[in-house]
Amino acid sequence: MAIGEYKPGLEGVPATQSNISYVDGQVGLLEYRGIRIEDLCKHSNFLETSYLLIFGELPKATQLEEFEHDLTHRRRIKYRIRDMIKSFPDNAHPMDALQTSVAALGMFYPLGNFHDAEYIYQATVRLLAKVPTMVAAFHMMRQGNDPVMPRDDLDYASNFLYMLNEKVPDPLAARIFDVCLTLHAEHTVNASTFAALVTASTLTDPYAVMTSAIGTLAGPLHGGANEQVMMMLEEIGSVDNVTAYLERKIERKEKLMGFGHRIYKVKDPRAIVLQDLVHKMFDEFGHDPYYDIALELEKQAYEKLANKGIHPNVDFYSGLVYKKLGIPSNLFTTIFAIARVPGWLAHWKEQLSDNRLFRPTQVYTGLHDVTYKPINER
Repeated sequence: MAIGEYKPGLEGVPATQSNISYVDGQVGLLEYRGIRIEDLCKHSNFLETSYLLIFGELPKATQLEEFEHDLTHRRRIKYRIRDMIKSFPDNAHPMDALQTSVAALGMFYPLGNFHDAEYIYQATVRLLAKVPTMVAAFHMMRQGNDPVMPRDDLDYASNFLYMLNEKVPDPLAARIFDVCLTLHAEHTVNASTFAALVTASTLTDPYAVMTSAIGTLAGPLHGGANEQVMMMLEEIGSVDNVTAYLERKIERKEKLMGFGHRIYKVKDPRAIVLQDLVHKMFDEFGHDPYYDIALELEKQAYEKLANKGIHPNVDFYSGLVYKKLGIPSNLFTTIFAIARVPGWLAHWKEQLSDNRLFRPTQVYTGLHDVTYKPINER
């Protein structure tokens, strides 16, 4: 790339150095700190993976026990935060509610010393613990109900599902949800992570960093895609309609939600894990006709689009899993945000270790030497 060359979307332009995660889109490889995502989903859990991402190594048993204890006992939110959430419009999008809530959270915990490891640890634990509580609280209160208090005897995934409907989830459902969180926890310098890095580089507080990332994740070209996938499957309606729908999309050169990725030129490895989870869920909890539509759409899309490197991404199957877990579709992106908090925190912590304010340049395409005209001459 030539010096000063403009690259739309900064595609292929290195913005930072990182040892947090690695992606090889040509072979479908995703690693967290060098460990393949498939291994973490099989052997680890979301909190252990979060520790790995944020602190750089798998925790010892005592470290993980302390980490889980600290998180469990920081799940509750201030009553003023709860009262603020109660005042949100019932029809507000949950991502807007979450972004506002996280921003407000920063007012209760003043900016500290970024060289103080204890400050970083406490902010990390607080955000991981409270974000799920705020998501669930808004969901309950927009229905006119009081929020469900978190339970200290439930693990991270089970507690969130419990707070959504005040029902302890089936252990398999909780485990599947935990794997979903692990799959979404980190993915190199994507749009929301880059937003987090830029905000972090100003040395503002971590709650503002998370707020910036959440706002970026909300867009349909980023985290909002899985919600759009379910809308697409509902629009298709039945397996018989797949062919006509796909041909119409291709003819109009319209984006097929849940397909294609800026990096992956083969099937997203996270989509492969998720598809296996879908099988397990339907075997245990009953079939879903939308899965048949998804399978047929993937089959036909493969025949028509695979030669262009367009394959299912992580969003294509995640919505089916969340729907089967009883999670409303407009909460899907907030689930993504809950999962991505450790990734954002890891990059925030890494940015602080060798910080330099982001200040990119531009290629100017405007005019020069334009004469100002008084308002009565325009």
